[in-house]
Amino acid sequence: MALLTLDDATVRFGGPSRTAHAALDRVDLEVAEHEIVCVLGPSGSGKSTLLRVVAGLQGLDGGRVFLDGRDQSGVPAHRRGVGLMFQDHQLFPQRDVGGNVAFGLRMHGAVRSEQQDRVRELLALVGLPGADGRAVASLSGGEQQRVALARALAPRPRLLMLDEPLGQLDRSLRERLVVELRELFGALGTTVLAVTHDQGEAFALADRVVVMRDGRIAQSGTPLEVWQHPADEFVARFLGFDNVADATIVGEAADTPWGKVPVPAGSPQGRGAKILVRPAGVRLVPAAEARSTCTVTARTFRGTHVAVHLQATGAPRLEAACALRDAPEPGDEVGVAFDAGEIVVLDGAAPA
Repeated sequence: MALLTLDDATVRFGGPSRTAHAALDRVDLEVAEHEIVCVLGPSGSGKSTLLRVVAGLQGLDGGRVFLDGRDQSGVPAHRRGVGLMFQDHQLFPQRDVGGNVAFGLRMHGAVRSEQQDRVRELLALVGLPGADGRAVASLSGGEQQRVALARALAPRPRLLMLDEPLGQLDRSLRERLVVELRELFGALGTTVLAVTHDQGEAFALADRVVVMRDGRIAQSGTPLEVWQHPADEFVARFLGFDNVADATIVGEAADTPWGKVPVPAGSPQGRGAKILVRPAGVRLVPAAEARSTCTVTARTFRGTHVAVHLQATGAPRLEAACALRDAPEPGDEVGVAFDAGEIVVLDGAAPA
């Protein structure tokens, strides 16, 4: 049995009229015990509303929420046994670090010695041993994040929910802490439901990624499944893949604005298809040797590679990934070829 189940969960803002906006539109979701699920999506996709519904901070207009198989209808937030950590941490400035971490334990009636032992244990786990007497104002952003996490974990919640947990931190700190968080949750066996708009954060933290669009789940799968096989054009573009074009597929080839592109065996045939060409699948070759040519319009250094932006006459822009030493200059004319292993045939219509 799943630890968390959302069954047909619906939330409408604006009342029951036809113009009401569905922040959640009949969402079904299960989270297994010890699983880390990250809900990913742009602003307004419904991911934060989903979190608030599970926490009991937002009522449902339809559907139900189950925890451990128990219907949570009418169960207030403080009785659901879940932990919630917000983006801005919301630490109590008048309390020291130890007082913040012990807050939930105190509300649950834990004796003082139990509070002190749990505070020491959690501060050591989050990398702040001996910090219980420090003032909140003396902490860096990363340290405040760790204290907020320890406070959320202190009452041993059945489910820990994170709302953009690393959103206010700089990139290098986020990248380091997300690795530490995954290791910590694994060691504790914590069940986690997190929401974020940051793809890198979600893919590094999660066992399963859920992509939302307009209050609905657009795709759910392991990070590898979602990355390798985006379900449709919306998911592909949200993940940062812009090489998407209309295609007509015949056999194992597709006619596209960029020319003939190989597609995987068994791809659906005919007109009206959309294909994704990953930048790694665009090979630059001498123009004289290619059936399709493009002009280099720009180069962007991405750390591990250079993104080369290409423009062919009458076609969408095309991005290729190549090593710095091999990157052509803007204005150069180059040929392009395509690797079948980096082509994905997408389902569904284009995003509005």
